[in-house]
Amino acid sequence: MPIDLFSELDDSHEPAGKATAGKVSGPNDPVQEIELLKRSLNHHAHQYYVLDDPQIPDAEYDRLFKRLQELESTYPELLDPNSPTQRVGGSAVDSFASIRHAVPMLSLKTETDSTSSGAINFDNRIRKELGLDLQAPPVEYMAELKFDGLAMNLRYENGKLVRATTRGDGEYGEDVTHNIRTIQQIPLELSIKDSQNYEFPCIPHVLEVRGEVYMRLADFQDLNARQRDRIAKGVKGEKTFVNPRNAAAGAVRQLDPKIAAQRPLSFFAYGVGEVNWHKDPTQNINHDELEKSFHFSTHEQLLNTLRALGFPVDSHARRVLGANGLVDFHKEMGDLRGTLAFDIDGVVYKLNSTDLQQKLGFITREPKWAVAHKYPAQEELTTVLAIEVQVGRTGKLTPVAKLAPVFVGGVTVTNATLHNQDEAQRKDVRVGDTVIVRRAGDVIPEVVGVLLERRPRLPESEPEPFQMPLSCPVCSSPALREEGEADYRCSGGLFCPAQRKQAFLHFAQRKALNIEDLGEKLVDQLVDTGLIKTLPDMYKLGLSSLIALDRMAEKSANNVLQSIENSKATTLNRFLYGLGIRHVGETTAKDLAKHFGNIDAIIGATVEQLLAVKDVGPIVALSLRNFLDQPHNVEVINQLRACGVHWDEHAQHPLSAALELPLSGKTFVITGTLQTWSREELKELLENLGAKVSSSVSAKTTSLIAGEAAGSKLTKAQELGVSILDEEQAKELLDSLKLK
Repeated sequence: MPIDLFSELDDSHEPAGKATAGKVSGPNDPVQEIELLKRSLNHHAHQYYVLDDPQIPDAEYDRLFKRLQELESTYPELLDPNSPTQRVGGSAVDSFASIRHAVPMLSLKTETDSTSSGAINFDNRIRKELGLDLQAPPVEYMAELKFDGLAMNLRYENGKLVRATTRGDGEYGEDVTHNIRTIQQIPLELSIKDSQNYEFPCIPHVLEVRGEVYMRLADFQDLNARQRDRIAKGVKGEKTFVNPRNAAAGAVRQLDPKIAAQRPLSFFAYGVGEVNWHKDPTQNINHDELEKSFHFSTHEQLLNTLRALGFPVDSHARRVLGANGLVDFHKEMGDLRGTLAFDIDGVVYKLNSTDLQQKLGFITREPKWAVAHKYPAQEELTTVLAIEVQVGRTGKLTPVAKLAPVFVGGVTVTNATLHNQDEAQRKDVRVGDTVIVRRAGDVIPEVVGVLLERRPRLPESEPEPFQMPLSCPVCSSPALREEGEADYRCSGGLFCPAQRKQAFLHFAQRKALNIEDLGEKLVDQLVDTGLIKTLPDMYKLGLSSLIALDRMAEKSANNVLQSIENSKATTLNRFLYGLGIRHVGETTAKDLAKHFGNIDAIIGATVEQLLAVKDVGPIVALSLRNFLDQPHNVEVINQLRACGVHWDEHAQHPLSAALELPLSGKTFVITGTLQTWSREELKELLENLGAKVSSSVSAKTTSLIAGEAAGSKLTKAQELGVSILDEEQAKELLDSLKLK
């Protein structure tokens, strides 16, 4: 019998004492019926996908879903992007926007000792950092599984999902909201599901929830079965996936959410990013007290709060005491590993007390209070059929053993890295050898060692030791090995086909020529179709050739061409950095531009002249000369200039600027969130005016430029009496200097 919608969801589904929508009084108002349908569908989806405890038959859920679709079709003005019907109905995107994380997404240190000693080592480090002696009680930790998936940041504003972003490089990630909306476990609107474990008066105005997107093993097997069926039917472009993580990554990075929805993804929440309260004067709430109250005293409380808000949190996570508790958890999860419904590649230990977490803080980009503890990799025996040298996107030459197929760590392995010549010779891996293969970190297969007793010993049959070729196997340019380096590298640079894609992406990045619409997927298409072979080819692209590419609309093609055209006006230091010369980073490129003033002087400079540049040592000087001694690299530079790439050759040269730059001798520090520029843009503007931009405030700091949400740097500047400029004042300063 169909459910009476207006009696099925009563106050029992809303937490007592919380501010919620008023109870619907009758079925005649479409606004009310749509609202109640959304609440009902969200409730039952949570019961089914998160709690694994369905309360109604699938057919009844489908009936409610269809009714909501009918109402939204009849009243399109009432359609909400966060409606359950819109999980799979979003439109495709042309590319992934780069989004800066409000709070950086940091990585975890990996404990290299995969035995139980790794847990003991971590506990010893924590006790030492906290100053605990042997008589002190055991430390309290939260122990969790380390999921083999993709880290994701979910941003909710006013309780609604507005953006989902990948980890990326920790500072910037990709906007994949259109695909994350297809994951049924992720709520599109927040509501309090469990008031007993939710201790706060309402939901924050801004709440970022962090977790892992992954694919369950059963879903992965079903997906591959469907893929094999499509391949058998002759569907072009289809393939099977190597492992669940690759399948999940492919789904998250689909441009069309309808395709992503066909690849079932799951989610586990394990942390938060930005948390902010909206100061609404109409609400009778003390927001200052509220800010203080939304503080998790323990990581366990944080996980319980996420559960209370309807997010799936892995049930294996638990509080443990001391090294013994960590060791027991590591062993228990290792024993369970083969029976879990999803892949893990280790466990994670975190200090439970958030006050102690803050006390220990971070080192570089890793928290001191947490660690990832991986399991021993799985190993198998197989035979080396050949040893080939592959050329990476950055020119690195890597010997790769071609193997007789062997099943290791859940996948069939046919290739394994030998890393470099020293490693290959140290292990003495030769063609025909029987070797031990391991999937290091459950991802990259490597040869661990050789069973020498199985190697043929007769002189006429004994295989030759491996030797790295003296030239690149792709472009025949010399293969060079810098002093103190383990790796050989192709010196072909911009000429080598194996390095083309990386060269284009590096040239187009924000810190170089800043070609905004030239992303990885488009570069893959342009190179694979042969439209571009060298950097100057980008500036010869036409509208018709771009439109002919897969999923390229005319508007998108015009955007790409406009971005390329805009990039022609640049600076000498950005151009130098964009060439991707080994060891020439942003700072070195700026030093070279200031010292020489024009590109021809740099091309003709001797090693001795290069060494005269500030902070340029022998390694950088030799790398520059090796690059510029290749005629094809110089030809690329000349062709780029012929295509219209230009800059003021003398603007940065000290001899051409007789007067001192207006901010010479001044030191600035930038903090907080800026609206007018990115930090990199503002840094470049200040440096071009002669200023030094530092990362920390000291008594030598001239001024601190403080954006929104400025933190400890602002406090320190105030304590030291350093001049503080807000964004508007900084803009006025820069504008005034431009006029002089």
